[in-house]
Amino acid sequence: MVSKNQIKLINSLQQKKYRKLHNLFIAEGKKVIQELIDANFILEHLFVTKADLFDTNPAATLISDSELKKITALTTANDCLAVFEIKETAFKPTSGLELALDNIKDPGNMGTIIRLCDWFGISKIVCSEETVDMYNPKVVQATMGSLARVQVEYINLADYLKATDKEIFGTFMDGENIYKKELPSNGILVMGNEANGISSEIENLITQKISIPRFGNLQQTESLNVATATAIFLSEFKRSN
Repeated sequence: MVSKNQIKLINSLQQKKYRKLHNLFIAEGKKVIQELIDANFILEHLFVTKADLFDTNPAATLISDSELKKITALTTANDCLAVFEIKETAFKPTSGLELALDNIKDPGNMGTIIRLCDWFGISKIVCSEETVDMYNPKVVQATMGSLARVQVEYINLADYLKATDKEIFGTFMDGENIYKKELPSNGILVMGNEANGISSEIENLITQKISIPRFGNLQQTESLNVATATAIFLSEFKRSN
């Protein structure tokens, strides 16, 4: 059974201010929860609708489907929900390619980008302070567990880029063709906001502009989804090295 106080707390964690206040976030689905447990995130509560759902048998509270619907952040509830402590992370300098996100707003895009970084071996993402919170439930869900393996840091992005000695690549419609460019193994790749692209402040700090060319006959597609574009750019950086 889930208590009224637990329902209130869990529902509040859908908002960033309460996640910060309680230092907690929620995760749903067996794969995501198990990945976070394996990565030593501290488990506060685990609610399941099926007994023995987890092989490791963490302490769980068995609840009904109707109770789960009261606490889920998903349109269609899964079969389990967990509350974890937000992990204190000591961010380490990284070599190789880094990804920088300038005001990414969509949780699904953010989660997919984190998952892409896990896939392509990008260990660090630096985000503008306006970028969607990595512990947003929809972000956590979209990462499918990759949140446990990628550093995500929220900083003043302009200050960070001013201080770096790495080459800074920005993604623009009028940039150099990514398929014809020699790409280094070390650098920072900046992806911009879904609607407005890279902000003018950050654009002034870009050292090289790059783009994905359009191959369609009509050439009328306005832009690519930012997560899709990130996948293509990361693939090209890795293919070149």
